[in-house]
Amino acid sequence: MPTREALETIHGAPSHVLETDLVKLAVTAVGGHLAPVEFRLGERKVSPYSLAPWQPGEVDPALPVLLTHLRGDFLCLPFGPQENAPPHGETANHEWSLIEQTDTSLLLHMDPSDVGACVKKSLSVRPGETAIYVDHRIRKLDGAFSYGNHPNLDLSHLPDGAGRVTVSPFRWASVYPGWFSAPADGASQALEPGAHFSDLRAVPLAAGGTADLTRYPARPGNDDLVMMVNEPATAEQPFAWSAVVMDGFVWFSLKNPEDFPATLFWMSHGGRSAPPWESRHTGRLGIEEVCSYFCDGVEVSRQNLLLELGIPTVRHFKPDEAVSLRIIQAAAPVPQGFGAVAGIRPDGNGAVVLTDESGAAVTSAVDWRFVL
Repeated sequence: MPTREALETIHGAPSHVLETDLVKLAVTAVGGHLAPVEFRLGERKVSPYSLAPWQPGEVDPALPVLLTHLRGDFLCLPFGPQENAPPHGETANHEWSLIEQTDTSLLLHMDPSDVGACVKKSLSVRPGETAIYVDHRIRKLDGAFSYGNHPNLDLSHLPDGAGRVTVSPFRWASVYPGWFSAPADGASQALEPGAHFSDLRAVPLAAGGTADLTRYPARPGNDDLVMMVNEPATAEQPFAWSAVVMDGFVWFSLKNPEDFPATLFWMSHGGRSAPPWESRHTGRLGIEEVCSYFCDGVEVSRQNLLLELGIPTVRHFKPDEAVSLRIIQAAAPVPQGFGAVAGIRPDGNGAVVLTDESGAAVTSAVDWRFVL
């Protein structure tokens, strides 16, 4: 089909819109932020992705697009701050050009000068599925770089602890080792900096005791960050996953842990008072699939601080090599009482089974082979 250049202004940002019978999604032309996304689950429509409690025209235009447009999911290349370029890279801050739009896909393009690469962003959906297939195709990139996808979900409408948050088995996990939300910046955090943990239900608090990170929203007035390094894929478990059970549905993502070795939880619950946050970014949860050293910039990630543990924090790209970084993000209805997801496994080639902590199971149509 021919290219469609029409843009729709959504939450203050001109956006490309793709709509099928089960999924409606928007992607900002500047920054390539995916949100809102509406999934049609039977008679119900759900929109799990976050939109910041401000719009681009309501905050200081000198702020990076990352913050003025902040919403949903976006590509970070490199991941984290940069000294002479925008945080999370031009891919999260500059304009993407539309190459093609069909009834089921969007294809966008950018040549980010900060990394000297060619990047194509493909977003596609399939008939009968409530899933988004996200593919970032990278060429001409030379050297060691961190990167990640950065989904932000909005749980602010839920009662405290009502959202259930889990990830696939991990072999190493830690709270951010320094000040993620420094008091000197008018910010606050609850978790003990640098604390290691093996169970999301028992993560050390700075004030003593532990927190259960599988329940959110929690710890109001704080912004915290943790990192979990996923177990490698196996024949029985060919992908890693993250999942959030909300009010009657589950949002989940699937990935290849060789491409995205770690998952970050950014728990943003009013812990930042500086503009544009002003303590109003609450109940938001970033579930970020990364190859990075926490949220630190690419120069820190290149130090390979976890090398002795066999944990990569950068990927070595070659300019004559094309790399495809793929993730699936999806939603499915769950019955009343469905608890935290304990596992997501293949069910043939075209579906997955999600099992909760009590053994209850739901099946969702997803071509999980896409991430492999």
